[in-house]
Amino acid sequence: MRKHQQTPIEGANRMRGRLGSMDSFERSNSLASEKDYSPGDSPPGTPPASPLSSAWQTFPEEDSDSPQFRRRAHTFSHPPSSTRRKLNLQDGRAHSVRSPLLRQSSIEQCSDGEGRKRTSSTCSNESLNIGGTPVTPRRISWRQRIFLRVASPMNKSPSAMQQQDGLDRNELLPLSPLTPTMEEEPLVIFMSGGDDPEKVRERKKSEELRALWRKAIHQQILLLRMEKENQKLEASRDELQSRKVKLDYEEVGVCQKEVLITWDKKLLNYRAKIRCDMEDIHTSLKEGVPKSRRGEIWQFLALQYRLRHRLPNKQQPPATSYKELLKQLTAQQHAILVDLGRTFPTHPYFSAQLGAGQLSLFNLLKAYSLLDKEVGYCQGISFVAGVLLLHMSEEQAFEMLKFLMYDLGFRKQYRPDMMSLQIQMYQLSRLLHDYHRDLYNHLEENEISPSLYAAPWFLTLFASQFPLGFVARVFDIIFLQGTEVIFKVALSLLSSQETLIMECENFESIVEFLKSSLPDMNTTEMEKIITQVFEMDISKQLHAYEVEYHVLQDELHESSYAFEDSEPVEKLERANNQLKRQNMDLLEKLQIAHAKIQTLESNLENLLTRETKMKSLIRTLEQEKMAYQKTVEQIRKLLPADALANCESLLRDLNSNPNNKAKTGNKP
Repeated sequence: MRKHQQTPIEGANRMRGRLGSMDSFERSNSLASEKDYSPGDSPPGTPPASPLSSAWQTFPEEDSDSPQFRRRAHTFSHPPSSTRRKLNLQDGRAHSVRSPLLRQSSIEQCSDGEGRKRTSSTCSNESLNIGGTPVTPRRISWRQRIFLRVASPMNKSPSAMQQQDGLDRNELLPLSPLTPTMEEEPLVIFMSGGDDPEKVRERKKSEELRALWRKAIHQQILLLRMEKENQKLEASRDELQSRKVKLDYEEVGVCQKEVLITWDKKLLNYRAKIRCDMEDIHTSLKEGVPKSRRGEIWQFLALQYRLRHRLPNKQQPPATSYKELLKQLTAQQHAILVDLGRTFPTHPYFSAQLGAGQLSLFNLLKAYSLLDKEVGYCQGISFVAGVLLLHMSEEQAFEMLKFLMYDLGFRKQYRPDMMSLQIQMYQLSRLLHDYHRDLYNHLEENEISPSLYAAPWFLTLFASQFPLGFVARVFDIIFLQGTEVIFKVALSLLSSQETLIMECENFESIVEFLKSSLPDMNTTEMEKIITQVFEMDISKQLHAYEVEYHVLQDELHESSYAFEDSEPVEKLERANNQLKRQNMDLLEKLQIAHAKIQTLESNLENLLTRETKMKSLIRTLEQEKMAYQKTVEQIRKLLPADALANCESLLRDLNSNPNNKAKTGNKP
């Protein structure tokens, strides 16, 4: 019998019959995307007609026992189940549970073995089975997944398509208040039947693992944040400790709380770059400066000076940043490294060799030597830079060093010709001559010029010989009044100790007093000197003395000075003899230093040779030890067990009785 040949159209219709029509897919998807969320409402008394009932009435009821019945494939509209879903009727009336998504057309299972039927009444009541328990939805088949990936929805608006896409891979609300929440795809919930409890447990386990991972990630983020906070706390703690070490000096004068409040108000103006009344600043500075805010106050005073005095463009420093200068190399590196250990050797911040203080000082001096090519590096700048570093950071200290050198004009005294320093020595001598004639005559009689004791005061701003508390107060006034403060302080120091200086009768005793005893003053004397400095005004005299120096210098160059008088010659001879004595003293000290160096070098060589010998001896002993150990191991292998035990007992006896060991060693 010839088989009926199937046409393509009949094959397509046959496949649609197996898989379900496109309309059924669209209706199912639209039902899954409806958002009538009312899980708390009670179900209606009479369920409305299902929107799919009219479409599903075209399928006749099929009996599985009938020979014409052919089982459908696992498709969207025909789930492969031999069971039916039955309503639980109470009082002769069907009570349907309306889902929050208005899913009133779905599939129910029943287990009475009568086959599979699809009616509008059974499709509208799917939430509960016979026992009243929730029905577990089935999953989508692999055919439907492939179809849904490639097929484009028909007769749907773009908003509906976007809504359907938004529901994909998201959670659905439960079908009724009695059913549990199912976190599945909408179509999976719609089509899935009774899942295996093991799969449900696996899903729960995966959810728990995800929750644990989220918790672990959250904890790791918290740990990282805490670690960053700890690093910040450690950095702040280190900064506070470093600040405490820096400010480890005794302050001259007590700063009251009212003064602290006044300075806090003024520092607000510093941040706003507002001009302040100089008389008010002078009064506040005279009352005192808090040690903890001294660096900020110096920057505030520098800003006030720059707001009132603008430096000419020719005298402006190069506009090179501090970080760029640190990247360069300087020819003054050796001189800077030599002076690092000589700068504040007793202060804890600078005492450590190549510690944080010395490294910061090296960076600051190196940067300035590269910035100011004319001055470069000069002895004395290291003490000025050190005082600045004790009260502020490197970059701030660099800015303040530029302010002192360029704006206030201190760089003149560090030039290679030292002309400005000579003028300063002349000005100090004239001040002593005009205001303290007896002291001036006493120093002249003993041939003590200001360059012997005052040059370090001017080059280091008193930082090399005087206590840091006193030096800090001097810097306070320098930032306010400029270079004339050095003359005021020097004149006040000499006048306050005039009686003791006059008691010194010779050159050595006067120089020793000026270099050692004068800086060793108590706090009360230092406060008196600072108060006297605030009250002095010698700017006019200093200007007149400077002009006088230049006039004398011009006269000296223009005229051929005839030494008819013997007095100048005698003075020159005395000065020459004095220089010879100083040279002899220096030579003696140099010879003593050379002898010490030679002794230390010889001791070092001896120690190195001894160390080499000891190392060679240790190597020899180790080799002998290894050889002895190998010999002992070989002997142990050759000796019988009894002899080996006797030898070990004998060795223990020898070790326990050192006297017997000595006697045994004396035996031939």
